[in-house]
Amino acid sequence: MKRKDFLKGTGLAGLGFALTGSKLNTKSIKKPIVNNSACALIPSETAGPFPLDLTTNSFFLRQDIREDKTGAQLNLKMKIIGQSNCEPMPNVRVNIWHCDKDGNYSGYGTESGLTYCRGYQMTDANGEAEFVTVFPGWYPGRVWHIHFQVYVSEMYAAISQLTADHDAVNEVYAAFPSLYPKGADPKTPATDGIFNDGNYNLQTATLTPNAETGGYDAYLEVTVVGEGTVGISRLEKEAEKIFELQQNTPNPYLNKTTIPFSLKVPSKVKVDLWDLSGKKIATLLDEQKSVGEYEVTVNPTELGIPNGNYLYQLEAINERGTFRLPKMMTYQK
Repeated sequence: MKRKDFLKGTGLAGLGFALTGSKLNTKSIKKPIVNNSACALIPSETAGPFPLDLTTNSFFLRQDIREDKTGAQLNLKMKIIGQSNCEPMPNVRVNIWHCDKDGNYSGYGTESGLTYCRGYQMTDANGEAEFVTVFPGWYPGRVWHIHFQVYVSEMYAAISQLTADHDAVNEVYAAFPSLYPKGADPKTPATDGIFNDGNYNLQTATLTPNAETGGYDAYLEVTVVGEGTVGISRLEKEAEKIFELQQNTPNPYLNKTTIPFSLKVPSKVKVDLWDLSGKKIATLLDEQKSVGEYEVTVNPTELGIPNGNYLYQLEAINERGTFRLPKMMTYQK
């Protein structure tokens, strides 16, 4: 199967994976006001400069969204939590988009046709998605911010924006004067038209220096409508008359893991494993199967893959058509 077919087969075409190789620093520049521990819904905000449909372009399935843009490196991690039980939500898509260090958005005006600082991922077993990008600049009328969308199902997507402690943001600008010649951001979240409703504490990410990259790490917990560990899946509803694909167990795993599935209609079944860039790693199963319960074992040592997040997809072909469903797995050595 080609990469574009894989992405199309997901229905959402928005799949991503957790960042590897960058460790979050525990010493914060400034302690933000924040916590979503009470499972309060993230405030809804305007989509803003969002002219590009990330969900239909497989190019945006990427973790590093910088392209050729310069700026202080920012590693952004978002944890998605279901409001109904305050548990993490795996296998939901997260889109982000923001301006570059000079305040420009790809896709607009002189930036028309460009695609920098935009991308999407899918949350892992911990409900987390991570991105590598440049620290955004500011532009007149808006405080420092990043747009994001949590796509839970065809019926529901949470659209919001995040910011960070104002003094911490300006310390970043002061640390890199040649990259951010405009200097300090003159606005604050309290005076910004988007955040001044008083709920921006739920949208305030932590911001910490990263000694390894020389840049910064940002982290935000986002609560959306749904149930953690299960979530809402349009894809599963479409495929449920043909098969049921379970989460691999154990997950995360150390040595090997098993992917359980049940087939309700005789079908040609294919199970593929994909890496974070949408490259197929291996075909784990490719056989005609009758109705019944099955398992597929994944042994990372035999496959020669490093630790990290991967996506497995089951494809079932029969007289009713072709049905596909992906899920995320995490291999930890």
